[in-house]
Amino acid sequence: MARPRVVVFDAYGTLLDIHSAVGRHALRLGEKAGAVSVLWRAKQLEASWILSAAGTYEGFDAITARALDHALAVHRIRDDGLRAELLGAYRALDAFPDAVAALSRLRAVGIPAAILSNGEPGMLRAAVEASGLAPHLAEVLSVHALRRYKPHPQVYAMVTERFSCQPHEVGFVSSNAWDAYGAGRFGFRVFWVNRAGGPVEYWLDETGTVLRDLSELPA
Repeated sequence: MARPRVVVFDAYGTLLDIHSAVGRHALRLGEKAGAVSVLWRAKQLEASWILSAAGTYEGFDAITARALDHALAVHRIRDDGLRAELLGAYRALDAFPDAVAALSRLRAVGIPAAILSNGEPGMLRAAVEASGLAPHLAEVLSVHALRRYKPHPQVYAMVTERFSCQPHEVGFVSSNAWDAYGAGRFGFRVFWVNRAGGPVEYWLDETGTVLRDLSELPA
């Protein structure tokens, strides 16, 4: 199979460790830290799907804050200072240890790497810079210009428009199974990063390539 003309990555959960924000404050959250982080992410994603299904839009920064408020309220945590620090940490998430190496391998063989994310431009720019990923990326694309979220087909079309290519010429990498499925439906060559080693979702073992981590991404 011919090499893709561009490889596009999801940001949150694929290149950037979404749980690192809470991880930095785990001592203050105590035994609730893991549950807060999981619920925060779940409500963030749920909001993006519900807004899209309802035909409306609110920026990812805002729904991230609302999701955190919900998670803190469920666990009866009332600490405005901690809330502010968690939101700040989300704009400076850690990159996964395998992220830079994967991007570097692509650059070494002349394949541009890009991000396609639900994040707003400002929060994406901050996270990419803080994580050290910026020098390895040819483009960072945000859904904000469209005012709709993945997995809407128009979001994936941003890639083919930006790089003047056909869907089959794009390699798409995501750790979110629903995102990988949406990209595959659009026609991208999909690589699902199953970091948790969970059961295969959305038939991705048949329609895409399942990776344990980014070190297995071919270049």
